Amino acid sequence: MKRVLFVGPALPQKLIGTARRYFPSEQRVKSFRRCRSGQSSIVVRVKAKNGDEGWHLRGKELKTMTSLRGKIAVVFGAGGSVGAGVARELAAQGAEVFLAGHTRSNVEEVSKQITASGGHAHVEVIDALDDAAVNRYIDRIVDQAVSIDIEFNAIGPPPRDYANGRNAIDLAIDEFMLPVSTVLKSQFITARAAARHMLQQRSGVIIFLTGSPARPHVKGASGIGAAFGAVENLMRHLALELSPSGVRVVCLRSSAMPESRVIQQTMEAVATASGITKDQAIGALANSTMLKVSPRISDTARAAAFLASDDARMMTGTVLNSSAGAVWD
Repeated sequence: MKRVLFVGPALPQKLIGTARRYFPSEQRVKSFRRCRSGQSSIVVRVKAKNGDEGWHLRGKELKTMTSLRGKIAVVFGAGGSVGAGVARELAAQGAEVFLAGHTRSNVEEVSKQITASGGHAHVEVIDALDDAAVNRYIDRIVDQAVSIDIEFNAIGPPPRDYANGRNAIDLAIDEFMLPVSTVLKSQFITARAAARHMLQQRSGVIIFLTGSPARPHVKGASGIGAAFGAVENLMRHLALELSPSGVRVVCLRSSAMPESRVIQQTMEAVATASGITKDQAIGALANSTMLKVSPRISDTARAAAFLASDDARMMTGTVLNSSAGAVWD
């Protein structure tokens, strides 16, 4: 749960100052709106510059539905754009997060951001394609924290390494297989390692991550699309096996998030190949969705936090389509 207070212009300036201190510096209060009032209470809604919203009741915080207080979460690929965003959101919602990544400096930076906001984070360099290393890491987390409640994996190779944007008939075998041998393999390794402990504790949630190419809708995404499609099917199989023991298995499907490093690289390649600017390529992404807007990393992070929470306790074996309508089910 985000520790935020929500105030409006009608409330004392002292309360407004108090509320603003709960926002990280990049999330300063942007706007206020009184929603209802009565003799003994004033309820208002506030929006931060990054889009976060919530409620305030006469100087007291009202809990939002999603709360991960006391949960233990492990995030693989926590040094990347999406992994970092999800890790920060899980921590903001109250989870203690274990951050695993390939580059220590990147993961440590995320940890510093979390701890600066009052969260709890732990850092370790882990190759999520190394089955033995991942299992030892998960074992250490359980030894330290007693349980593991949430597992999320956001690793993936740079798009240029699997020639994203090139038609299938022009791909080398190794280029086509790279997403399968990295994304799919890693998702299986990390999910299986977490599942072994979750089965024993008869609780937990495994959250897979895919993108819109899981449902073909653009050319030049056959390799990553095949991997994403396989990940979603793996999720369903694991749900069949694990959910009778109380372990939920779900998948979050997003679409291209322009501020992520992966999509920045992809848009540069698309712009060069198409003879347009990168901004034009990014604009075309948004225009290709039903909502005519591209998801932000924060949108994906909040969706992941929802799936991790008890608010989604009846969800398993399913894909949460958070693609802004880039693809539909």
